[in-house]
Amino acid sequence: MTILKQSEFAQEAERVMLVRSGTGERPVFAEPWEAEAFALAVKLSEQGYFTWKEWAATLADEIKAATDHGELDDGSHYYHYWLAALEKLVTVKGLTDREAMEKCKEAWADAYRHTPHGKPIQLYAYASSTLNAPSNPNRAAFEHRSRRIADLPVN
Repeated sequence: MTILKQSEFAQEAERVMLVRSGTGERPVFAEPWEAEAFALAVKLSEQGYFTWKEWAATLADEIKAATDHGELDDGSHYYHYWLAALEKLVTVKGLTDREAMEKCKEAWADAYRHTPHGKPIQLYAYASSTLNAPSNPNRAAFEHRSRRIADLPVN
């Protein structure tokens, strides 16, 4: 299991999400989560969890699968495919598993439903109590990867 410090990726996402004011260009990312998914994929690749060639192939497979199922390829779902590719790679590479991702998604959904408007959503209690629990069979891998990822430089 891997725990990524949300603040580091939020900072990177904010950096890459800046709107090019005055240029008339639209923002690169429509929503903050898109920038965060982008930053996460870049950082995981930079740290050697997967190559950029593996990343590109997985993303291409996701886009192809969507178009094969009749989805319109107008670019509006690009980061949904990006996220699906990222989820697939982190599972295949053993950084997490589907069950842990689903539990985390459920915890986020519960957290945002119970967070007052305008307040930041926090998931730290879930992550530390569940993924770092002594009974978790992946705890050693979690601790090792958490240390490596916690040391990622944020430019």
